[in-house]
Amino acid sequence: MTTNNKDPKTKQPVIVKTLQTQRIGIQVYSISRYAIGYVLRGRKYIYYGDTRYEIRQGDIFYLGIGTHYTEDIPEEGKPYEQITFFYSPENLREILTTLSINYQLEIDSSRAYTEEEGELSHVSCPAWNIVRYFFGNVNQYLKDDIFSEEPTAEKLKTTELIYLLISNPECRIKGRILSDANTASEGFEQIIQRHIFDGLSTEELAALCNKSLTSFKKEFVRHFHEPPHRWFLKRRLTHSRLLLISTDKSIADIASECRFTNTSHYIKLFKQEYGLTPAVYRNRQKSSDALRQQQEETREVLVYD
Repeated sequence: MTTNNKDPKTKQPVIVKTLQTQRIGIQVYSISRYAIGYVLRGRKYIYYGDTRYEIRQGDIFYLGIGTHYTEDIPEEGKPYEQITFFYSPENLREILTTLSINYQLEIDSSRAYTEEEGELSHVSCPAWNIVRYFFGNVNQYLKDDIFSEEPTAEKLKTTELIYLLISNPECRIKGRILSDANTASEGFEQIIQRHIFDGLSTEELAALCNKSLTSFKKEFVRHFHEPPHRWFLKRRLTHSRLLLISTDKSIADIASECRFTNTSHYIKLFKQEYGLTPAVYRNRQKSSDALRQQQEETREVLVYD
């Protein structure tokens, strides 16, 4: 179950409370704005192919625009709980301007993320005391439906959250937030992320971005560190890999959904990238997941005992 408060202008959720009572496996989660979330209860996994990152209860996390592969894990017989704030680059720039002019906050973007973090679409870290108190307060606001009755409170809370994160020099999320402020509304990255599975040609994408083909390719490499063809192929193969293990769709249906020209071409590219055919990969991964879940259930039983 998800509850949210909506921005009257965008009609999109701004502050969202998520409750999930059962473990339902890996989910495809696509977002068109940036997100900052906090795990109130349970665990969250974020998947990159065969690698997964754990976000624990009491952790704060950032998600970039685009498609993510997540799994929310309830624990101790209680639902998984999460609060998420969503913001666009223009929302963020307005907040940073307010903090700089009205509160004389010196905004220092020198806190760089590590090389590994730069390659990921998320960043997470344990929340410190004041951030935990902040989200506890927001949780109570949501329970009391304060944001619907007092829309200004929502904007103030979003501003307060950004302040708490960027004023902490050790916050691992800070660099990503400040980077978001430099991204134009409906800018280059948003356009690309929105059209990953639309099957558009490089020329068509360049036209959408109002750029010549040459300048588009240069801009693409600057943002994504790879040529367009290679980057799109990796994204589609990654998406197909998660569909293989999180759904019962046929390989042919997955190939079509991920915009490969035909099934045999998809199988060939998949094997070149991962060393296994899609069918072999699916069977191995499901066996591995079943064993891992069994080990987790055994661990939980031992903890309860």
